[in-house]
Amino acid sequence: MADNAHAAGAADQQIDIIGHILDSNKLDVPFINAQNYLDGSIQLPEFPPFQVFGLTIDMSITRHVVMMWLASALLIGLLLSAFRRPRLVPGGLANFFEAIVVFLRDEVITPIMGEDGRRYLPYLLTVFFFILFCNLLGLIPYSATATGNISVTAGLALCTFVLTQAAGIANNGFFGYCKSLVPGGIPWWLLPIMIPVELVSLFAKPFALCIRLFANMFAGHMVILVFLGLIIMLKSYLIAPFSVAFAVAIYMLEIFVSAVQAFIFTLLSALFISMAAHPDH
Repeated sequence: MADNAHAAGAADQQIDIIGHILDSNKLDVPFINAQNYLDGSIQLPEFPPFQVFGLTIDMSITRHVVMMWLASALLIGLLLSAFRRPRLVPGGLANFFEAIVVFLRDEVITPIMGEDGRRYLPYLLTVFFFILFCNLLGLIPYSATATGNISVTAGLALCTFVLTQAAGIANNGFFGYCKSLVPGGIPWWLLPIMIPVELVSLFAKPFALCIRLFANMFAGHMVILVFLGLIIMLKSYLIAPFSVAFAVAIYMLEIFVSAVQAFIFTLLSALFISMAAHPDH
């Protein structure tokens, strides 16, 4: 009995690092329903799952869903505030957004996709700013990083995948696009090998988009929490300055990584769409 009590006490003192990163049906907030002032939480609505064509769908609201709603609301609100009164020479917030949009349009999307890429600008810019806001919101205490959830990154990658196939079919026709998936000029006896390889490559591209964004955002937050958790796990004041210093350094790096990952996702999406729309280039 004493051993069981000791084990239970030790388990209570452990730090749930993974629990702070994974999705949850609770929203972390200070002071509300808190035992120690700062460890409060709000229970989010849960709905019974239902079946659609044999698939179980759960529409319960989680903290990652709340973070995506918040990122979308902030993005819409800031853009409406910045451009509600268009001016010939933008300033302030409008200048900030316009600089990013012009850079992505002229230095990334147009060089990769040509002038035809302008039709895809709304999607690519939306993806960039949505990922950027989700990444940055995840760095605020008591928030959560929605892009550290593989379901979210898989959904974003699926959007790019669908648009990629639509662009390929729209520009080349259905049969022309299917024919372009296999390189021309190869011997017929290589087709049984090349067709499966090209099909795997077709699905590997969105898979790479999904995993790259998820892994980078998940790993960064994991490292920060591990450094801070060392203070409690080792129970030493001597380790605190070093843990905090390393955590702050990783935190600063994560701000840069948040923008880089949004940029890379947008860049690769533009590249994949362009490859599908213009397979001969």
